[in-house]
Amino acid sequence: MQALRFSCFFLRRRYLNLTPDGVVLGLIGANVAVFFLWRIGSPRFMRNHFMISLDNFKSGRLHTLVTCAFSHVEFDHLLSNMIGLYFFGTNIGRLFGPEYLLKLYLAGALGGSIFFLLHKFLIAPSSKGTFGWDSSRVPGLGASGAVNAIILLNVFLFPKDIYYINLIIPVPAMLMGALIIGTDLWRVKKGEGDISGSAHLGGALVAALAWARIKHWI
Repeated sequence: MQALRFSCFFLRRRYLNLTPDGVVLGLIGANVAVFFLWRIGSPRFMRNHFMISLDNFKSGRLHTLVTCAFSHVEFDHLLSNMIGLYFFGTNIGRLFGPEYLLKLYLAGALGGSIFFLLHKFLIAPSSKGTFGWDSSRVPGLGASGAVNAIILLNVFLFPKDIYYINLIIPVPAMLMGALIIGTDLWRVKKGEGDISGSAHLGGALVAALAWARIKHWI
């Protein structure tokens, strides 16, 4: 928990500087700190405080709705999310300010966690497998919901921009957005897996709501 407090302090210091880059680096720093905390912390402690699950929610550990969005166990999971956060988050921060970026990240985290829990709750009655394994009790973690909100807001704002998939294949932003949302809908329909389509869709909804509000401002 000390590592998370240090990361939050670092984030506040960066945030008070009112620079988009500072908030992006602060968020990345918090994610990296929790990644290393997985290496030295108690597995039970980390599951109880840095993963989202029906069990944690029912036990009153509501902070996991947010802390799970700073939590990664696998390096490639962390790397892919932080790359998306860096490139797209910097753009959102420069357009609307560091405070807006931070709020969008946290809103995306909450949206992703809520959708994840709702999906687990809805599949609970039929999730028992042959050996009694209950898929609704499987926990989740990662910044994907939060980062998805940031990426898709960029897409909604600039649908004609060109993005490069895997830094090689050029595609219009609107097509990339459709692929992201379509893939996540397919994941939910087929029963999820290692990647939570429901959490991603929660972030997508936050992006859509943010886009609608921005259009109202304009």
